[in-house]
Amino acid sequence: MPKITYCQAISEATVQCMAADPDIILAGQGVDDHKGIYGTTTDAFQKFGPSRVMDIPNGENAFAGIAVGAASMGIRPIVVHTRDDFMFLAMDAIFNLAAKWRYMYGNQGSAPIVMRGLVGRGWGQGATHSQSLQSLFGHFPGLYVATPASPADAKGLLVSALQAETPVVLLENRGLYGIEGEVPEQPVAVPFGAGRIARTGGDITVVAASLMVHEAERAADALREQDIGVEVIDVRSIRPLDDALICTSVAKTGRLVVADTSWARYGLAAEVAAVVAENVYDSLRAPVRRVTPPDCPAPVSWPLEEAFNPNAEAVAHACLETLHSGQRSVPRMRNVMSGFTGPY
Repeated sequence: MPKITYCQAISEATVQCMAADPDIILAGQGVDDHKGIYGTTTDAFQKFGPSRVMDIPNGENAFAGIAVGAASMGIRPIVVHTRDDFMFLAMDAIFNLAAKWRYMYGNQGSAPIVMRGLVGRGWGQGATHSQSLQSLFGHFPGLYVATPASPADAKGLLVSALQAETPVVLLENRGLYGIEGEVPEQPVAVPFGAGRIARTGGDITVVAASLMVHEAERAADALREQDIGVEVIDVRSIRPLDDALICTSVAKTGRLVVADTSWARYGLAAEVAAVVAENVYDSLRAPVRRVTPPDCPAPVSWPLEEAFNPNAEAVAHACLETLHSGQRSVPRMRNVMSGFTGPY
């Protein structure tokens, strides 16, 4: 399989799916710009033009309603939000219309809208532009929510979303756009609710999402030097969540660390801990640890934001503490986002 970047994988999935299904349209602020949302919409605009790839004004609430209405009539809109924080303005249409449509109308019809939201962490953008909202969207039945961590999943989950009858929220961390990986040339769907084992190990399980999958893998590599086997689970999708994969791994290792880009309370980390406690509590040989940002809004400073967001070192320390091996040292490891700059 060829190696391409995360953003190229999104672009490839978009073009292939739009070519196969004339009902798919793409809309968002700047999708027709020369930057093309980090290049994820450039090829689609060049191939399909303004009739199917449409720039929209700053009116997230209004356009979300338009997109849901279009989806209910057979159109398949992909709506791109250059920061997922902007999706707060679209939540009425997402939660009260799209997510509930099939339930309110007796499974007669659906509103299969796809919303891409970009997480803005990276260069000190502050509290209103740096949030990861996966737990918020994941709380509502009737939605699929995913946080692809690899180029293959960025493509495969988008393909799956454009084939589903369920409204989908895909959250992408800008720190992943430049990473490369093997991606099938064909539009191969990755199913929602199926996580993957990113690293195998027998001593401790780390369940992670989005950017934290890579931080967890780097922590696992560092701890391997101390003969500690870390099993890293990439959840892929937040809703549905692959409970079985998580519980099977924890039943094997007996220990669990959960790493997420959003806060601990009422979030993905809390949900994973609850799933394990409800299903394989007897397997736990130590308390569950959560590695998340501090319980406060993000600061407006690159150095402070670096300190605010957890990294591989934090994951490694949590693993050592869970293993009662806190006396062992962990080498300092740079964050995946260190040195990242972007045009938005």
